[in-house]
Amino acid sequence: MLPEALSAQPLLAALAARHPAAITGGSLERGEATLEIASGELVAVCRFLKQEQQFDRISAVTAVDRYPGDPRFEVVYHLHSIPRNERLRLKCRVGLGDDGGEVDSVTEVWAGANWYEREVYDLFGVRFRNHPDPTRIVMPDDWTGHPLRKDYPVHGHKYSYQSE
Repeated sequence: MLPEALSAQPLLAALAARHPAAITGGSLERGEATLEIASGELVAVCRFLKQEQQFDRISAVTAVDRYPGDPRFEVVYHLHSIPRNERLRLKCRVGLGDDGGEVDSVTEVWAGANWYEREVYDLFGVRFRNHPDPTRIVMPDDWTGHPLRKDYPVHGHKYSYQSE
């Protein structure tokens, strides 16, 4: 549900009217809106924002580890509408299952999300369903763990670069 303070924004009101169950919270800081989106509605919301609201650019995808909180991760999408000169931040909470947290990939909406999502997987361990290439991008292929998790050892794991 769209918080009352945000309902005066035409873009956010249109989004809430189209996807009423998608918005679980939000805030407005320094003129930029942040919306919390239900994970099952993420792709539909992104498709609406791109196709009908001109958010033609995804400028970043990152994550926040809320350890020991539950759900553990918050995946953050930074969107930009060049024609409207407007920015919007979407946050999606993701729990940690047996294989790590999972959320749907938005690469079908913005192809540019490909490397951002791979980076989030590599560093946090959040998996993106239906991602076209879910391989590591930052760490070596044989690396164990995800170094930006709060429970990762402070000094990392010993790794020998001698073989490279």
